[in-house]
Amino acid sequence: MPTHRLGPNDALEFAHKPPAARDGLTFAFFNPLTGDATSWDAAIGPALRGQGHGTLLWNFRGQPNSPFGDPASITAAGIVADAVSLLEAARPARPVYVGLSIGGLFAARAHLAGQACIALLLINTLRKPGPRLGWINRAVLRAALTGGPRLIQDLYLPLLTGPGWQRANQASFLKGEAYAPLDPDSGTARLLAAGIEADWDVPWERLDVPALVLSGLQDRVFFDAADVAALSVRLPQAECIDLPDVGHLVSMERPQAVIDACLALARRIP
Repeated sequence: MPTHRLGPNDALEFAHKPPAARDGLTFAFFNPLTGDATSWDAAIGPALRGQGHGTLLWNFRGQPNSPFGDPASITAAGIVADAVSLLEAARPARPVYVGLSIGGLFAARAHLAGQACIALLLINTLRKPGPRLGWINRAVLRAALTGGPRLIQDLYLPLLTGPGWQRANQASFLKGEAYAPLDPDSGTARLLAAGIEADWDVPWERLDVPALVLSGLQDRVFFDAADVAALSVRLPQAECIDLPDVGHLVSMERPQAVIDACLALARRIP
């Protein structure tokens, strides 16, 4: 895939496929802190392109094939600035931002920073800042520095996924191998640290575009029904869809739900 250069040692891997239909949209996907853009393109991207829409997928600095020079350059504000830079260069036609988890926060911040979208899909994004969220984010980083991604998966996947996914995948985890600590200057560690200082105090009222809030109710870590309800009503054009048997990682557990949500959002756009 091509790269968008940010500096001598910094770049973003991305893939931009414009819409094939004259009235098509470009769904621009904002990753969570862990993982990468390939999760969007296993089923979701091809299905949307099959409907005549375009896609823009990219990896943050520190995610696979997006190199960085200075670890200190990976910050929450820096991720938003990188997104703005890429969007300015790519100029996606009729962009719809799709963000999973904190990716939705970065999508909202990019819109407010001047790279406006025409619609917004927030997947398990809405949450209020406070001591609980801060504790969770610091604990995830501490677990990564102690035992790496495998320890995070063993500890948190039962809390982040629904029972169907757990039954199908539990045998792949808790295998007894020794955990390996993560290098604190690695991309994954720096991204998790960026999540700690992310600013969740968003002026949601200023996101006056068609919005869809997609919530997996089996998310036992980040989902708070009262907070999601309170924040949703601040979005001027929000609709909400709840998935009772799915957790936080909807694009992994139920990609068809994301496809359906994208197409439902597209039908609301003139």
